[in-house]
Amino acid sequence: MSLLDTRVPAVLLRIDRNPFHHGTLGAVRSLGRAGVDVHVIADVTGSPVRTSRFVGRLHSPPPSGAAPADIAAVLLRVAARIERPAVLIPMDDAGAVAVGRLRAELAPAYLLPQQPGTLPEQVADKAELAGMCAAADVPHPRTVVPESTTQASDAAWRLGLPVVAKWSRPWLLPPGAGLRSTVVVRSPQEARDLYQRSEEAGSRLLLQEFLPPGPGRDWFFHGYADRSGAVRGGGSGRKLCSWPRGAGLTAVGEWSPNPRVRELSERLTAELGYRGIFDLDFRRCGTTGRYHLLDFNPRPGAQFRLFSDTAGLDVVRAQHLDLTHRPLPEGDPRPGRAFVVENYAPLAALRPAPRGRELAWHAGDDGVPGRVMWGLWSAHVTRRLLGRLRRPRPSGTPAETARVVRQAFPPPSSPPGLPGAPDVTDATGGEKACGR
Repeated sequence: MSLLDTRVPAVLLRIDRNPFHHGTLGAVRSLGRAGVDVHVIADVTGSPVRTSRFVGRLHSPPPSGAAPADIAAVLLRVAARIERPAVLIPMDDAGAVAVGRLRAELAPAYLLPQQPGTLPEQVADKAELAGMCAAADVPHPRTVVPESTTQASDAAWRLGLPVVAKWSRPWLLPPGAGLRSTVVVRSPQEARDLYQRSEEAGSRLLLQEFLPPGPGRDWFFHGYADRSGAVRGGGSGRKLCSWPRGAGLTAVGEWSPNPRVRELSERLTAELGYRGIFDLDFRRCGTTGRYHLLDFNPRPGAQFRLFSDTAGLDVVRAQHLDLTHRPLPEGDPRPGRAFVVENYAPLAALRPAPRGRELAWHAGDDGVPGRVMWGLWSAHVTRRLLGRLRRPRPSGTPAETARVVRQAFPPPSSPPGLPGAPDVTDATGGEKACGR
């Protein structure tokens, strides 16, 4: 018999168009395996998620760049089809911010954590997060929000080049504009140039002290803050490998208990009165040893299934149990458990995993998404390669062609911990490069 109330369905909302968002598949499987009827509001065209046997029903998402009223209309239309209250779980920042704003309108149809509707938006805003950390005495990299091009160039000098540049609300970045949510700035002129694109980006630019990368410095913490504020269903983990190199999602992670990271996470959520699922990113300073909070994501992290304990509890199950007034089971942590995203780190997926491993796409009881992923991923990589080869080039020499091929197909590296794994780092993150 399921611990979850299977009479209450779950609705997963994802506004982002990423077809390879494995976190959505993880949530579908976690809830579906427990017997919950899972509805997915997302663009799953060309996505392996649509093939999971645990998907109850698919619904079309709001249009790109939708206003809150449009998002509310979609959510209420789905609620009318379900005909009973459902647990609503946003899977990206844009969805979390929208649901927070629409809380009063959605509450009759959806079960939602009890917290101020503006809080998800505040913590997701990277400029506001700096002030929240200061108020809670949680270390955060020195941050400046310039108000002119001159202030931007001056701040770059004062913080010490290179510096990290971020858009405070990355979910507002227009697609196809060539703007990245986080980049490394190596000169005052680069800072000035970025600031001049603030209107196009849709949010403020902030410049942040660069914390150098290094082994064991990148950490994350996932959790669910229940009705009482207690943090359940997660834990602390180390990012062993990322994609893109040094600046992206966790391709290989490990459940690694870290009392300091947990204490900082629980302190901040308690200070804010936060309720619901959260995903925090930390960087340990190599000089001081202090853990600095880099990001606060008010939704499940893509690798949340890493933290499935011996009772099977994770953050999405914790939210469903809590909002349906069911007790949360007491399980034991599983330190050393690994999480691997196979298309970003295939060699790591082949390593022995004596303490257990969660694969992002492949599962014995839900095999189709994994097979579909490889077909779609191969087509995706081929399109990227052909696109690069078709770009005008200064010369058609074999060396130039080889360079283009290397950019589309980075050289493989051994999984972390194996001989021959190159410690390739990028200034924006410094995590170890992954094999392809």
